[in-house]
Amino acid sequence: MTQPNRITPSELPRADFASIPRYSAGADAEIDLSDNTNQWGAPPAAAAVLRQALEISRYPDMYGDSLKRTVAKMTGLGPERVVTGNGSDDVLDCVIRAFAAPGDTVAHPDPTFVMVPVFSRINGITPVPVPLAADFSMDADALLATNARIIYLCSPNNPTATPTSVDTIRHVIANARGLVLIDEAYAEFTGLEGFLAEAPALERVVVCRTLSKAYGLAGLRVGYATASAKIIEIIEKSRGPFKLNMMAERAAVEALTTDAEWVAARVRDAVASRDRLAGALSAIGLTPLPSVANFLLVPTSKAFALAAAVREKGIAIRPFRGLTGIGDAFRITAGPWPVMERVLAALADAQRSAA
Repeated sequence: MTQPNRITPSELPRADFASIPRYSAGADAEIDLSDNTNQWGAPPAAAAVLRQALEISRYPDMYGDSLKRTVAKMTGLGPERVVTGNGSDDVLDCVIRAFAAPGDTVAHPDPTFVMVPVFSRINGITPVPVPLAADFSMDADALLATNARIIYLCSPNNPTATPTSVDTIRHVIANARGLVLIDEAYAEFTGLEGFLAEAPALERVVVCRTLSKAYGLAGLRVGYATASAKIIEIIEKSRGPFKLNMMAERAAVEALTTDAEWVAARVRDAVASRDRLAGALSAIGLTPLPSVANFLLVPTSKAFALAAAVREKGIAIRPFRGLTGIGDAFRITAGPWPVMERVLAALADAQRSAA
């Protein structure tokens, strides 16, 4: 029996998916400084939880209730003002899907976290890139001029590691047409409070955080956000149940509570290493942008050559091509100084070879 107008296999995907990139990373490296994760490893109490026997035949908390309560206690909020997710990526995706319809726009700084325009397009929403200001902060007025349904802000920004002033963020919040989505993935390294506790009172604001960076739990994929109870309810409709696995939730609670002092000490270590690394890179002719995160962005026309050269020595850094207002550059995570000395030696060799 013939089936008229049957869709061919090549026509099965949405037509616009052909131009959406698939996120990919380089090959494994002995020293991986490409992803801005905690180079000191996982917090001890969180790691201990993973060694305990758990009853995994049952479903986890539907909405990550114990983690919600923990974040609520940290921030002085009620748990109804907290949402959890499978990494902060998951929360960002859910927010975009819940608060913008196909055909709407999401304005974002350019450059910024690469998955934001991807999540927008996956959900049928148009991303609108807005170049950073001359000091690499967010251009508030240009973002507002887009009249976007959602404005995404990342502070400190990724990949530049630069901050955006509190006054600039408040200006966006006060004048935005729709929702303001603030990504504070690297907030712990700034020494500032950020907007996490304040978000619910601001009514049109969602603030996301992750346990992949300062908290050393990247492999468990844990993120969370705060907002008003009404906004959280909508996000959880988009999120769905059982997104956070049982082991990840328990480890996250330990990381935020029992391991808090360990994490704070590693944050101090990362900041000290970052500043020392910035000086050492400048000494070999590689000048990074000012950073308030746990990584540096180094503009250089030799970014890809340097990344390839150090990869041969088992070291991964992240090269970027043609960043708006910056050009080619590489991103490098700060870690324990003995590791950074080896990396610096490899970069110095590569720099001389590429001269």
